[in-house]
Formats: sequence, structure tokens, C-alpha cells
Amino acid sequence: MSTQTSEAEAANELMRLAKAIAHHDRLYHAEDSPEITDQEYDALVRRNAELEAAFPHLVRADSPSRKVGHAIAASPLGKVRHEVRMMSLDNAFSREEVEDFVARVRRFLALGEDAPLAFTAEDKIDGLSCSLRYEDGILVRAATRGDGETGEDVTANVQHIPDIPQRLARSNPPAVFEVRGEVYMEKQAFAALNAAQQEAGGKIFANPRNAAAGSLRQKDAAVTAQRPLRFWAHGWGAASQVPGVTQDEVVAILKDWGFPVTPHFRRVDGVAAMIAAYEAIGASRPGLPYEIDGVVYKVDRLDYQQRLGFVAKAPRWALAHKFPAERAETTLEAIDIQVGRTGKLTPVGRLAPVLVGGVTVTNVTLHNRDEIARLGVRPGDRVVVQRAGDVIPQVVENLTREAARPPFVFPRECPVCGSEAVAEEGEVDVRCTGGLICKAQQFERLRHFVSRAALDIEGLGEKSIAEFMDLGWLARGPGDIFRLKNRRAQLIGREGWQEKSVDNLLAGIEARRAPDAARLLFGLGIRHVGAVTARDLMKRFGGLPALRDAAERARAGDAEARAELTAIDGIGPAVVEALGDFFHEEHNREVWDDLLGETAPPPYVVETTESAVSGKTVVFTGKLETMSRDEAKAQAERLGAKAAGSVSAKTDLVVAGPGAGSKLKQAAALGIEVIDEAAWAEIVRAAE
Repeated sequence: MSTQTSEAEAANELMRLAKAIAHHDRLYHAEDSPEITDQEYDALVRRNAELEAAFPHLVRADSPSRKVGHAIAASPLGKVRHEVRMMSLDNAFSREEVEDFVARVRRFLALGEDAPLAFTAEDKIDGLSCSLRYEDGILVRAATRGDGETGEDVTANVQHIPDIPQRLARSNPPAVFEVRGEVYMEKQAFAALNAAQQEAGGKIFANPRNAAAGSLRQKDAAVTAQRPLRFWAHGWGAASQVPGVTQDEVVAILKDWGFPVTPHFRRVDGVAAMIAAYEAIGASRPGLPYEIDGVVYKVDRLDYQQRLGFVAKAPRWALAHKFPAERAETTLEAIDIQVGRTGKLTPVGRLAPVLVGGVTVTNVTLHNRDEIARLGVRPGDRVVVQRAGDVIPQVVENLTREAARPPFVFPRECPVCGSEAVAEEGEVDVRCTGGLICKAQQFERLRHFVSRAALDIEGLGEKSIAEFMDLGWLARGPGDIFRLKNRRAQLIGREGWQEKSVDNLLAGIEARRAPDAARLLFGLGIRHVGAVTARDLMKRFGGLPALRDAAERARAGDAEARAELTAIDGIGPAVVEALGDFFHEEHNREVWDDLLGETAPPPYVVETTESAVSGKTVVFTGKLETMSRDEAKAQAERLGAKAAGSVSAKTDLVVAGPGAGSKLKQAAALGIEVIDEAAWAEIVRAAE
């Protein structure tokens, strides 16, 4: 930690780190779409830990050091509260850190240097954590880790994983036993899945971990059944009886019960043996059929584990020793510019093929204009490419920065439509201003429009959208999707299309003629209007025409309309400006009118249930442990209450979780009733 870091600087950096890590946690755990490497993420976490160690009084309520995984409130799957919390692991990156870990364990247990202290070592597979609850030897529930406290119910899905026994292979099993392990996908199966997804125009997964997570977390178990998922066990949670006194003994029992365990599991004595296991497993890594990113050490004796206990989010008795990122040199042959649905220009480096971590890498993201300038890269440069954690390749060094070559000039025009490309004040991203006249944005927006979170039109994937665009069938925008029925005869007989598949597609489209208004609004891909914002806007305006009217009036300078929009909790000036800009463009208005001519969204009404809080104003504050803030607000609305963002004299009830601060004090000063999350849950249950 630099001695020059001031308290104010540390507080600001901790705030930025909390937001950044939460963002990447959501992408990784909830959306299976990471945008940074494991090493970059680990660096953020380590920096946060350094600052918190230097300034312990600045530790935030939303600190990443207090969180495990990510909230799963947005999941379509049911939720399961873990009887025993599912923790994450602290990481080590060097022998010295492993030595420090062993020394800490000895100090905590008051063991001398010569006292026996055994550990287990096993490869850390890069999969999705899963807990399997058995009662009297029969599988009754399966759940993902989620945020550690609450996970997703995937019971129906794991029934399709052959490695997971539905019944324990033993007589007189424990009354309750939760087996914990990792759901994963082997490398070969991952490659085959991505090839099939590409052929079908479906989602391409970044790595086997994300493929496994996306496959397990399907709301339709039939989709999971088609995915080649595997499982291995490495621990346990709630248990009426633990069949052993050491980690080694219990893992052997798990294997006897019918669970696969890693063949690299071993018992080791002392740091030297731990490092030897780490090096041996690392040496075998390229030839393994599955991806691993490190080695996990655990104190072997269970009574020691119990004494050691836990810190905020990790056990004191376990450690993940991560492998270093794998690197290789190659030539940057070209820099291409890709255009996303919001118009963002993303530079992609085209590489001379190079083998990194057992995978041939030909493309690498260069993120944005500033990153190109930082690296000083140009076509022809020799670069160092890294696959940290076997995730997304990145350029980490330019070896020929000093070579006499002209710098790469980032385009000032969209490479697809020729419109001006600009970066707004304070932003690093350069965006095409062409909007819906840009073919690239058209494609990405259409892809977004039919996605699961938007209109969820089955059978209309990337390949089909590209095909229909090339034919000119989607030239006017998403409204053309609903006119595809007029092209049935033309479509039947085209390569890859048969009568049944055509009729299924058209039926799926027709089923969305009266879509949810919030989903339709989100599907338009208006900047800053995500799924939650779209719902909040529809709750206030009840329908799309009223929203458009308010947005256009606000842009024209109508203070009342602007105030009406910004009065909505969570709606700020950026959203108001984005809405105004959207409707200001003639081609956007044409797309909007055309789409509403083909669809008829019903009035957006939030159904309410009579409850003890009907007609009252409720404020949620502090950390909610069993639900997200959005879910809590949705519950309040269903119960006929108004969920407000701040405490005032009009507030009737405050629901306070851990870490509640100024809002709680204000409620006390105003004499407002305050309850905890459990009491709120009782109100919800009473109304059901």
C-alpha cells in the first residue's frame, strides 16, 4: 500500500472498486457473460483488500469482502435458502502466500511448528457450485450457490446429469446430507456445443464454465438434458451426521456413495508437499479433459476446521492456490472495428494464430480507443497475449512499441454506415450516431429484441436474423418480424427451413402480438433503458404512448414533463435525455410507429393483493439478505404499497437490513415504524 494514498483517495477508490466488482460479479455469476479475465478480477479484489487493511474504518457495507457470488433475484428459477451458507475461497498466487496461510492456521490452533498438520489438495475445477440435498438417501433438492445465502432451485435440471445419483448407494444413509461440488463441462463437449450454437444462431459461450452455468440455469430442464454436463463432489453442507473425522475420509465416503471425485485428490503434509501437489497438478493441466484454474488446500481434520471457522465470506481452513496466467507471443495482424447495438465501436485485434493455455487464439479484444493508446499497438506489432484463468484472451504487452510504424487511427466514422462516431463527454467509448439506420446496430438490436429478456421469440436466432436481413425482409426494423407470416411460401424450401420449422417460428412470433409493454420497451434497446428501468417507466405511465408523450415534451423543454420522469425512483437525467434523443430521431419514430402498428401491448398494470401495507409508503434500506432491492420493491407493489427511495414525513414503514445508516436514523427521528427483513417476509406471507 502506498503511503501517499490519503484517506479521501482511499474512500473514493473503495467506492469505485465496490461498484466495479459488483458489476463484474453480476456478469460472471448471474449472466454468464464475463467481460474481464479472472486475473483482472483477482487484481481488483486484492486492491480492495489492501485498501481495507490499510483503512479498516473505511470498509463499506457493500464491500466485496463481505459478499459471496451474486444475488439471483432476476433468475426465472425458484429460490432456495441454504441451511448452511455456501462460501467462496480466499486466493493465493505464490508459495509465500501458501506459507502464510499454513502459519496462520498453526497460530490460530496454537500448534507448534513440529505438530502434525495435514491438508488435502485437489484441482480447482472451473465450474458452477451446486449443493445437492439428500433426505434418507434420496435427492430432494439441488441449488446453485447464488449469493451464498440463497441460490437457484435446479432440482429438475440436475436429474439429467448422469454423474449425480438420485439415491445414495448405501444402506442406512444419514437423515440429511448435502453434497456440494461443481457442475462442469469438458473441453471437447464445450467446443461441440459452441459449434452447434453457432450453427443454430444461438448464444456462443466464452468458456466451459459459462457454458455449464448457462446450461444448468435453464428454466426449461429439457434444454439442460441436451447439454453434456458433468459433476464432481468436493465437500458438504448441512448434515445430520458426517461419516468421518477428516476431509480425506469423508471424500472417500462420497466416492463410495456414487459421486465422482477428482482423481487428483490427495492428502499432503506440510508446505513442501502442498507445493509439490500444486506443481504436479499444474503439469497435468494441458492434458486434462476439463478446465482448472488452481489447486484447493483444506485442513484435513474436521475438528480443526470447526475450530478455525470462517471469516466474512471464506473458511479459515481452506485456500485456493491459483495458476498464473498463461502467455504467448504473436503478431497483431489487423485491428477491426465491431459495432454493437448501442453503436459502441469495439476494436478487435486479429492475431497470427498462437497456442495459449492449450487453445488456439486468433482474436483478442482491445476494449476501446484508450486501451489502444495505452498499449500503443498497431498492425504488425509483436504482442504478448494472455489467457488469465482460461477466460478471454487479452494483449498485455507490446514488444515493438518503438518500431517505426504509424499509429492506429481510431475511426471518426462508423465503418458500417459511415455516420459520425463520437465519444460523449466523460466517456471512453466511441459510438456510431447512425442509430437504426446502421446495419450493424440493426442486427444487434434485432438480436436483442427477440432475446429471452425482451420479447423471447423462440426460433429466431442470429443466423436467421442475418439471413432475413440479407433478403431485405427486416429492412424497416422489428415490425417486419411480425410480417414474416407473409413470406411463409418464400421461406419454405430455403436451405435449413422446412414447413414445420417455419410454422413453429411464425407461431412463436404470433404469440408475441400482445407483448408485455415493459419487455417491448426494453427490447427497443434505447440507451440507459434496461429491464428494470423499463418496468419502472411502465408502472408510472401505464402504456407506451404516454411515455413517448412525456419524453418528447421533456426534450422540448417542458419542465413539468421532465419532473414527472425524474420523480420516478431510479430515473435520472441520463434516462430522460436518452428517451428524448431516441424520439427526436425521425427513423426511430418510424420504427416505433411501425412496431406499435403490428403489436398491441395491453395496459401495464401491476396486480396488487390486499395486505397490511396496502396504500402505505415503504422504504427499504441496508443490505437485504434474502432478496434484491428490486425484488423487495416488486413485493411492495404487489401488496398495494408504494416503494420509495428516501425517508420523509410521508413514509409509513421502513424495512431495515444490516448496514442501515442515515435512513434508519431519519426514520427514528420522525417516529416511523421500523421492521427487519424477517418481519417483512411475514407480511408478505400473510398476504399470500
